[in-house]
Amino acid sequence: MRGTSPGAPQRGEGPFAGQRGAESGPPPPGVGPGASQRGAGSAAPAAFAIEEFEARYRELLRAREAATENERCVQCEHCRGCSGSTFCRHSQQLLRCHYCVECEQCTDCSHCQGSRGLLACHHCLDTQSSMGSTYLVRCSGMAQCNYCLGCVGLSQRDYHILNQPYDRSAYFEISRQLQRQLRP
Repeated sequence: MRGTSPGAPQRGEGPFAGQRGAESGPPPPGVGPGASQRGAGSAAPAAFAIEEFEARYRELLRAREAATENERCVQCEHCRGCSGSTFCRHSQQLLRCHYCVECEQCTDCSHCQGSRGLLACHHCLDTQSSMGSTYLVRCSGMAQCNYCLGCVGLSQRDYHILNQPYDRSAYFEISRQLQRQLRP
């Protein structure tokens, strides 16, 4: 077949064979019911009934939520289930975060507060489900944004309030007034 390298999976092969849009064929060797056992210590593929799969999955989720010990953390106070983080407080399930306070399920973040589900964000306040952003306040679902207040679902935007663009000086003037009123 033109344009393919030797040994590369052909159409209808690979991990997604048999799914909608792919030609069906036999499963790859060692996959599916009747697959032979591998050497000791390796995870051999096994067939699961959906009920067993769901039960084991729920068990793993419960174990993750119940984790209380921190691993390789430095001076984290009142944190649970964090790993590789430093100087965080009152947070849960942080991974490689630094100086975060009251955050949950964040990865590679720093100086965030009251936020949840962030990835590679810095200096964010009351923000959730965002990535690669800095200086977000009360935002959700943001990607690679900077200096946004009350925004939802933006990507690669700077100096926005409630999803509307502002020039830099107007943004800081308006956001300063709003943040004074937002603080308890």
